[in-house]
Amino acid sequence: MKALIYHGPGKKKLEEVPKPSLREAPDAVVRIIKTTICGTDLHILKGDVPTVAEGRILGHEGIGIIDETGTGVSRFGKGDRVLISCITACGKCEYCRRGMPSHCEQGGWILGNTIDGTQAEFVRVPFADTSLHPIPGSAEEDAMVMLSDILPTGYECGVLNGAVKPGDTVAIIGAGPVGLAALLTAQFYAPASIIVIDLDDNRLEAAKQLGATVVINSSNGKAVEKVMAMTGGKGVDVAMEAVGVAATFGICQEIVGAGGHIANIGVHGASVTLHLEKLWSQNITITTRLVDTVSTPLLLKSVMAGKLKPKQLITHHFALD
Repeated sequence: MKALIYHGPGKKKLEEVPKPSLREAPDAVVRIIKTTICGTDLHILKGDVPTVAEGRILGHEGIGIIDETGTGVSRFGKGDRVLISCITACGKCEYCRRGMPSHCEQGGWILGNTIDGTQAEFVRVPFADTSLHPIPGSAEEDAMVMLSDILPTGYECGVLNGAVKPGDTVAIIGAGPVGLAALLTAQFYAPASIIVIDLDDNRLEAAKQLGATVVINSSNGKAVEKVMAMTGGKGVDVAMEAVGVAATFGICQEIVGAGGHIANIGVHGASVTLHLEKLWSQNITITTRLVDTVSTPLLLKSVMAGKLKPKQLITHHFALD
C-alpha cells in the first residue's frame, strides 16, 4: 500500500510499504476512505514531537471501511463504515474508566505517533470496539472526518476546559481548523461575543462566516490593544490558545480578564513564559488537555441533527499522491 512516511524533522515521503495485518484479538484493519492533516502533524515535521520515530506512518484522523477484524472485536464486521478516533482507548484501565482515555495505559494518542497512522491506504486500529465509531448511513463523509480529532479537540480542550457560558466574551487565538472548531462549538453556550485573532485574512474571513463577532488580524502587533479597547479595559472571560507557540500564549495572558480562563489547545514544542507576576492575583484558571474524544458521540448527534456543520471547514480535496 501507499503511505506517508516520516523521515525526521522536515522530511516526509509517500512510499510503498506492506499493508498492516492484525496483531492482537481486539485489532481491526481499516481501509481508509478519507483522511486529513492535523496541526500536530506539522509540529511532528518541525521536530516538536520526539516520540515519533523515523519510519513512522503519519496521521491520526480519518474514516474508512473495516477490512478485517480480530477475534476480540464484537461491535464491527467486515464492510462496516467507521470513524477512526484519534485516541485509542482500551476501555478498561484506570484512565479510561476516569473518562481520560488520552492517557490510556495501552493506547491514548498512538496513531501516527508511536504506531503507524492513517495517512495511508490501510491502518491497523487497536481496541477497535472502543476506538472506532459506526458512521450513520446518511452521514456526509467529509463532515465525519472532522469528528476524528478537530471538533472534539476544539470542544473539549477549548470550550469545555474554558468553561464557556452564556454572556461570556470569548477570544480564540488561532483560526486554523481547531480554532474554527472551537468557534463552532462555543456557540452551543451562547457567549455574548467571540473574538477571533489570526495573521491570515482568509482564515479570519472564514471565522466571520462561521459566527465570529469580531475578527482581528494581529500582524501589526496591536491585537491586545484592540481587545482591551473592545472590553473597556477589562479583558475577556475566556482566552483559547489554538496555535501552540509562545506569542499566542502570551496574547492570552495579556487579554484574559480577572476571574477568567486561559484554555490551552495548541501543541507546544518549546517553553513559554508564564507571567505569574501579573496573574497571581487575578483569579485566573489555566487549563491544558490532550483531547479525550469522550465528546465524539455528542458531537456526532449534533452533526446528524444539523446543529453543527463541520463540512464548512473543508476547502480542498486531494488524492493521497
